[in-house]
Amino acid sequence: MARTLNYKHLRYFWMVAKCGSIARAAERLHLTPHAVGGQLTQFEQGLGVALFARSGRLRRLTEAGQRLLDYADRIFALGDEALASMDESGRNLRPRMRIGIADSLPKSIASSLLRPILRLDTPMRLICIEGRLPHLVGELAMHRLDAVLADRVAPSGLSVRAFSHLLGRSSLTLFGAPELLERLSNDFPAMLDGAPFLMPGEDVAFRPALVQWFADADIEPSVVAEFDDLALLKAFGQSGDGLFVAQTAIAQFIVSQYRVHRVAEIEAVKEEVYLISTERLLTHPGLREMSRVAREGLFAAPPDGPTGTAEQPE
Repeated sequence: MARTLNYKHLRYFWMVAKCGSIARAAERLHLTPHAVGGQLTQFEQGLGVALFARSGRLRRLTEAGQRLLDYADRIFALGDEALASMDESGRNLRPRMRIGIADSLPKSIASSLLRPILRLDTPMRLICIEGRLPHLVGELAMHRLDAVLADRVAPSGLSVRAFSHLLGRSSLTLFGAPELLERLSNDFPAMLDGAPFLMPGEDVAFRPALVQWFADADIEPSVVAEFDDLALLKAFGQSGDGLFVAQTAIAQFIVSQYRVHRVAEIEAVKEEVYLISTERLLTHPGLREMSRVAREGLFAAPPDGPTGTAEQPE
């Protein structure tokens, strides 16, 4: 016979685990210890596993109990969140859209894609969560995220059914602070040879292609620092500590925000931006809007290749 999860029993188990004893849990639940203990026994029998080991009057979680507690924490947290999303009158509901943002993706690109969601006809509450891509894809698989923005496809080997929609690709542009450029030759790309350079960290997707471009051009810049945080890299670039590269798609923003000059475009090195979701076709209105903004705005030239832009339903 297939096992089913009794959520009332799950709540009792969760309270006992949090309180450490049946007596304390019974007080919180406004029940008798006998009633709570009986329900807990039925729960363990129904699951076919022991959830607690006795330690005097206290209850210590077994390995199975600890695993179940992790799930119970998430289940009840989602329940509380669902209640909190409604106002007292039950009106003016604002659906939530949870987007994971890979920490190697420039935040200016992410904000350009996400900001239009706030102006949709159906108001949404946007929740942005930053982290490393494997963790975010795991959260996506657990349906804690609606999609993930990243600079690469979903990692293989995670046993997660996810689709990587190519939103667009951009070449790189070399930037430098005015005072630094005054000390360097204007001859590109030779000016990079021996020049102070701020290198993107190893987690940045385009770094290997950039390093290969240096080797092909027989250029060896003087790497003075490496950054996983690309906003911090640009801040150092603004101070004149080194030349740096960023996506051509946001070049105007970088010039305006950091008061640096564009030197030249590096067309041979591309940065790709993906929207990773559990949908083969994008049906969520927020995700469709992100795809439209990428296709018609941020990456005006549509990407080519077999993956193409995010697929749209008829």
